[in-house]
Amino acid sequence: MRLANILIDKGLVNQEQMSRALEYKSSKRIRLDRALIQIGAVSEKDLLTALGEHLNMPLVNLVQAPVDPEVVKLLPPKLVYRRRVMPLWRRDGLLEVAISNPFESYALDDIQLLTGQKVRAVLGCEEEIERLIKEYYGLGGDTINELTGGVMENGLLSTGVEGAKSEDLMEMAQEASVIKLVNEIIVEAVNERASDIHIEPYEGELSIRYRVDGVLCPASVPAQIHQFQAAIISRIKILANLNIAERRLPQDGRIKFFIGGRQIDVRVSVIPMIFGEGIVMRLLDKASVLYTLPQLGMDEETFVSFKQLIDRPHGIILVTGPTGSGKTTTLYAALNAIVGQEIKVLTVEDPVEYNLRGVNQIPVDHQVGMTFERGLRSILRHDPDVVMIGEIRDLETAQAAVQASLTGHLVLSTLHTNDACSAPMRLMDMGIEPYLVSSTLIASMAQRLVRKLCNECKEPYEPNPKTLPADLKLSPNERLYRAVGCDACRQTGYKGRSGVYELMLMNEDIAELITHRKPTYEIVTAARKNGLRLLREDGWLKTRRGITDVSEVVKNTAI
Repeated sequence: MRLANILIDKGLVNQEQMSRALEYKSSKRIRLDRALIQIGAVSEKDLLTALGEHLNMPLVNLVQAPVDPEVVKLLPPKLVYRRRVMPLWRRDGLLEVAISNPFESYALDDIQLLTGQKVRAVLGCEEEIERLIKEYYGLGGDTINELTGGVMENGLLSTGVEGAKSEDLMEMAQEASVIKLVNEIIVEAVNERASDIHIEPYEGELSIRYRVDGVLCPASVPAQIHQFQAAIISRIKILANLNIAERRLPQDGRIKFFIGGRQIDVRVSVIPMIFGEGIVMRLLDKASVLYTLPQLGMDEETFVSFKQLIDRPHGIILVTGPTGSGKTTTLYAALNAIVGQEIKVLTVEDPVEYNLRGVNQIPVDHQVGMTFERGLRSILRHDPDVVMIGEIRDLETAQAAVQASLTGHLVLSTLHTNDACSAPMRLMDMGIEPYLVSSTLIASMAQRLVRKLCNECKEPYEPNPKTLPADLKLSPNERLYRAVGCDACRQTGYKGRSGVYELMLMNEDIAELITHRKPTYEIVTAARKNGLRLLREDGWLKTRRGITDVSEVVKNTAI
């Protein structure tokens, strides 16, 4: 009750809030300070500031605080993870340690006994302490210590996979510590907003990287994690229902997790490499990736045109771009915008990434002969109004799409081309007759993804015209924005991504050029007269509006 009296005396909480917090504390079996924060009675910063003043403990901003690597070595990971403390630096003969619970006197006694040095505690937010622990001691460092101790005793340690038996791998993968370690890797990826987890084996090393906003970032993991490579890979295989004894052939599977009340679907791809098996896990978060059309980042003109297109009764609309450019997300947003009781929507996908309510989704299965082309031929007998094809890859799929369009259906699909005006030529290269392309294709839209500047920390600046790309024309004294870095964006300067778009609308001039197999540059010229804005130009528009910066546009678009 000492904590309760301090907070009530300082007017941070009232008696009613304290009573609710005490009930919450008992039901969740957590500390009172965490209960107060979780029910929203007080912020962690205000709570720590008040306690710090009362106990003569300063509150430190750990995001900006320097950490002495030599001091970090003084404390073993086991103690750091168990007590949730972070050694910072040595000052005035005192070892300063950050804690989030000011009443954790036992932890300070342990540190003083272990190091033989006088210890001074400073207060820090729990999340910031956790971040520093992961950065300096590695993700899952406490679990690695448990594994090291346990494995050394029972002899299950295996630094590679060549000599390991399936029975041993199964036993290792079922250990509580291995299960905890794999869960920690996935949960950390979700917390970091990662779209993929890359687990890559090298000689004497296991690399784990997260792809966040399209950029790969190394995860902070202990160096000893490579000793448990076989156990980690086997655990992931078990979760994905894969054969742990097969290490010579690629395998694909799926895992379903529930994290914080959200369902996370994980697509797992395992490929054999020189030093073991490499794994890539694609995280599909249904709660955060099902966007609406206005959330995609289209400017008003492109949005209006695209909305009119998807309301058309028939024709083919293609979304083009490289892998990972958000094409499928755009198609899902389009389906969300048009689905309803009045129309029937059918999709053929490989694989079905997200379940859409009101949409009939068919998964491709090559093992039983369920291909795109076969699925399309069958679904037309189900009287759909709108058909979505995951990707047009070959002549058979393209022909089925054209046939669906000619028989009065709206067809949405993706295609791998670099720009919107190359889509007609790509269809003709597959073998579709030019007159069919010109009569069925109503639009093609190329897109890329650029990282958005963090709204909390981006800053305006006056650029030097000599350092800007030649095609970016600014008016005198026009200001742009650049990345800085703050707590909200984890010091990257970017948070989230936005699309840049290039929408080619079919008209008579373009149709005539396609019919006569004219080259792409002539189609671009005609489309420009019809109002086409190139990807690069849409990127510059978003740069001027402070949505992204010059480097992102240059990296993701070509002149």
